[in-house]
Amino acid sequence: MKDLAKWRQDNGHYLSASLNWLRLRLEALAQQTEALPSAPSHRFFGRRSSPETIRIEPDSRLNKAAAAREQAAAMDPPPALHLLADQLGLSVFEREVVLLSVAMELDTRIPALCARAMGNAAQIYPTFALAMSLFDDPSWDALSPQRPLRFWQIIEVNQSDTQPLTAAPLRADQRIVNYVKGLNSLDVRLSLLISPAVGQADELPASQKATAEAIAARWSRTNGSAFPPAAVLLGVDPAAKMLVAQSVAARFQRDLYRIGIDALPVQPADIENLARLWQREAALVPLMLYLDTQNDKGAPENHLALDRFVTRAIRSESMIFIGSREPLAGASFHSQVFEVARPTPEEQNAEWQQVLGALPEVDRQAAAARLSRQFGLNCSEIRYIAASGSAEPLDTLGSRLWDQCRDRSRPRLDTLAQRIDPRATWDDLVVTEDTQNLLQTIVAQVACRGTVYSQWQFARRMNRGLGITALFTGESGTGKTMAAEVIANDLRLALYRIDLSQVVSKYIGETEKNLQRVFDIMESGGSILFFDEADALFGKRSEVRDSHDRYANIEVNYLLQRMETYTGLAILATNMKGALDQAFLRRLRFIVPFNFPSPAERRLLWQKVFPDALPTEGVDYDRLSRLNLTGAGIHSVALNAAFLAARSGTRVTMPLILQAARTEFRKMDRPMSETEFRV
Repeated sequence: MKDLAKWRQDNGHYLSASLNWLRLRLEALAQQTEALPSAPSHRFFGRRSSPETIRIEPDSRLNKAAAAREQAAAMDPPPALHLLADQLGLSVFEREVVLLSVAMELDTRIPALCARAMGNAAQIYPTFALAMSLFDDPSWDALSPQRPLRFWQIIEVNQSDTQPLTAAPLRADQRIVNYVKGLNSLDVRLSLLISPAVGQADELPASQKATAEAIAARWSRTNGSAFPPAAVLLGVDPAAKMLVAQSVAARFQRDLYRIGIDALPVQPADIENLARLWQREAALVPLMLYLDTQNDKGAPENHLALDRFVTRAIRSESMIFIGSREPLAGASFHSQVFEVARPTPEEQNAEWQQVLGALPEVDRQAAAARLSRQFGLNCSEIRYIAASGSAEPLDTLGSRLWDQCRDRSRPRLDTLAQRIDPRATWDDLVVTEDTQNLLQTIVAQVACRGTVYSQWQFARRMNRGLGITALFTGESGTGKTMAAEVIANDLRLALYRIDLSQVVSKYIGETEKNLQRVFDIMESGGSILFFDEADALFGKRSEVRDSHDRYANIEVNYLLQRMETYTGLAILATNMKGALDQAFLRRLRFIVPFNFPSPAERRLLWQKVFPDALPTEGVDYDRLSRLNLTGAGIHSVALNAAFLAARSGTRVTMPLILQAARTEFRKMDRPMSETEFRV
């Protein structure tokens, strides 16, 4: 609408003319009613038996009012009442019934006129019987549940048990009252459930743009001749699917709103009511709806509610998107599936180079290549990150962009994983030279995979195995978790440890769903996936003797397949390498051993374990290195010795360290000789 203020002013003039015309018709009907002879039965019931037999005789005032109303209606665009009738299929008579019901909210003189027209002082409200007498060309089927007035809930019929339908009070829905007044805001009942789509669909990359064009072309071919199919958007990235949906909505000049599957009601009557409200709203605003199943917990009642809602909502050319990770099984509504993926690394690289145009060409190309290789971001996210970092000095811009990309890609895993803040560095890690070389090779492969896969085109020859998977194996406490922290710190990526207590479920199929969610969310590339105690998940498949064995093997089979398609860095840690399925070992890129530390390594660990701020005295590192402890054990002894010193108010001395070491040996049930702990 070009000039909303001018249209609202003209719409107000039309409403004033319509109310004046309505009042004159009510007055004319009241005069004819009052001129009728009163019959006892009429007085008893307070109404006429056949109100439709009375017809209003137009006079000069009515003719002038009708002409003024008709002249006011010749506005462009038409007044809201006419738009309502066109959008919802109202007849002229039904449109006037709406006017009569709305007038009660706009003009305080209308109730008294209704009472006079019906010959009953207590009946200060409009009824269908009144409308039949008041307007030309009345139609008895206007109050049918299938006609627009009641089907779209435009009016409410407040009928008591003993009251005929024609004598029941009519009341206009508040949303309709606002619409007729020119206030086209979202129905408050819907605003509690749906919300405007967040973000803005600017120019999409070619891969996503092609998907948006395919959806728009499919819906354009419908042309009102059939119900448009729901567009099911498949993919792991909810932001990418939302951007494609917003792009399609913009092509049809509609606003996009979102509702989560868990917000849908489950009772059939509530679903029917919500579907009708949505259909009505989509015709009046207009809107498109994005049904998000990203956080679907798999509840059967939610899927049934989704099926019922969409089946009913698309019957009125309502355009609906359904965002899902996987195809909808058993849906009864007509749908078409579209795959939506994040922009390709090449598209991300081009977008980075465009938004970093202020940088020198060499720096721009290097930054774009580095960021697009590691992170899987949408173009809108890239633009946002670049804009927020535009004020950064050039010497720190690259580092700042990397941190923002990592934070933007941070997964939302709720209770399925624990985020570890990586603090350990290479200086803190004490391992053999071979182990350290393998760890540094892992870091190098993560940093260089864009060159190998994209620039050298290895990815064109491979459809799986693009990720990097490493197994850290060794006794508990030998540094496996610390090594994962070191790698995350070096690569400046977030580290997430999978919580097996939350992932593994006793219910059939739930473990696979939890793992799928973990892998899908982590695909953005800003984090490292760390499976501690991996033998609990990646154990050997067993001979099938009962249903438990069969479903346990299904879990292992799923992991085998998903690990091959995962494109990020996954680290598995176990102290039971022999318990792992051999098929996993074949798919691992690296197997990194963490051996029990030698005396020389233990001496180095003791030297590193005490912070510089800790007051120590007379620490004999050679003697301490002879204690058979892992790195974790040494850390535990040092910490306990510090607490002993803090309690006694002294420095950390050898007697305190040996006392803490004796406690650690007893805790671990390790054989010991008291001579080892004597000062």
